[in-house]
Amino acid sequence: MLEKTPAPQPETGWRALLSGGNAVHSLILSGGVALHALNIYVVTTIMPSIVREIGGLEYYAWSTTVFVAASILGAALSARLLGIAGAGGAYAIGALVFGLGTLACAVAPSMAVLLAGRAIQGFGGGLLYALAYGVIRQVFRPELWTRAIGLISATWGTATLIGPAVGGMFAEFADWRAAFWSLLPLTALLAALAFSTLPRKATGEEGRTPLPLLQLLLLVGIVLALSIASTLKTTIEQLGCVGGALLMFLVLLLVERRGTGKLLPSGSFTPASPLAALYATITLLMIGLQPEIYVPYLLQELHDLSPLLAGYIAALMSIGWTAGSMTSAHWHGERAKRTIFAGPAFGFVGLALIAVFMPMMAADFLVIAAPLCFGIIAVGFGMGFAWPHIVTAVYEFAADGEAEKASSSITTVQLFAAALGAALAGLTANLAGIETPTQEGVATATSWLFWLFALMPALAILTAGRVWRARRKTA
Repeated sequence: MLEKTPAPQPETGWRALLSGGNAVHSLILSGGVALHALNIYVVTTIMPSIVREIGGLEYYAWSTTVFVAASILGAALSARLLGIAGAGGAYAIGALVFGLGTLACAVAPSMAVLLAGRAIQGFGGGLLYALAYGVIRQVFRPELWTRAIGLISATWGTATLIGPAVGGMFAEFADWRAAFWSLLPLTALLAALAFSTLPRKATGEEGRTPLPLLQLLLLVGIVLALSIASTLKTTIEQLGCVGGALLMFLVLLLVERRGTGKLLPSGSFTPASPLAALYATITLLMIGLQPEIYVPYLLQELHDLSPLLAGYIAALMSIGWTAGSMTSAHWHGERAKRTIFAGPAFGFVGLALIAVFMPMMAADFLVIAAPLCFGIIAVGFGMGFAWPHIVTAVYEFAADGEAEKASSSITTVQLFAAALGAALAGLTANLAGIETPTQEGVATATSWLFWLFALMPALAILTAGRVWRARRKTA
């Protein structure tokens, strides 16, 4: 009797993700994320050139604020668009919106037009970024999901490293408009590839529930209130804005619990739910990353480094994020589950090292460079290390019929937490006295900033423990 030859097992390595039809899908998903991320960091670099030509210095920070706020809206609405237009149609629409915003920025004669273009760009970029997580489930086998998420995460980290260099090149040649024009061919290529290769069948999963418009407005309101707070001068005004943000958050919780249209999947605001623990972990980790915005300034102010060198050292966080994602993305089983603990631990150690060594003005920088750089890398590495498996866990715990909502919610929570963390970092730094005219005062503020934000990944270790216990119960 002849023994049956076992059926060949499908390949699950990087080669399977980056070859054949999967390669095109990987290019589209990572390309949409790259456009969104590159745009953020290119524009951050060219903004000084923009305000020199068209004015509007008083609205300098709003270029980022309106972009992120609109990105939150786009991310939250991506599941509805995916259910109506299918993957191919949704990507094409997202790219079209992003392209229209980019065109408006390229021809902007004033800051008002530029800000309108940035809002349109942000909405399209938020769609593209969130769609990547939703489409992963449609075009890849489950055993490739963590690698695909790792690729997206690595793309984001790489874009944050390349973006300032690209923006600097256009600023060097005094042609900031060309930075926007250069994005349009890439956007058109992405739209064409997505529409011709991704599934265009609409799932209709989200079609039966009302849009969570009030929750979205509250999310944007919280971000704007905290952003305004970080620019105000008096403590009373700052605390007033923070109080307003807290009030809006409480209203958001109430509306989300009682409303028929939900922003997040079922159970996301139930304390005992594993989804609530996962979203809390994402939020805490993203907030913990945000003091990064002060690293270049502090390296120049406290250690007299050149802007170029300070910028490259700050970019180590992005390199760490990419390295972390590529390290753990192919892990499975118990080892993969432990990354949700290990990632926050890396983040805590990294922020603690920065808090200790960044304020050391008297020391020769060469003496503190190694532990300081290791700390910066560790913060990014921890986020990238845990991210693919946090996202996979969200897929795992989402209720039946809410897969697309769960996918879009990842980006909504991530972008909201990043904007929230950036606003809180600015508020904390200002209250701690980072604008003091003495280096000693700046050093003290630096210590307060990084030690306080080190609490975020420390708390994330606790929320990750709740996820671990929930997984053991369902195993």
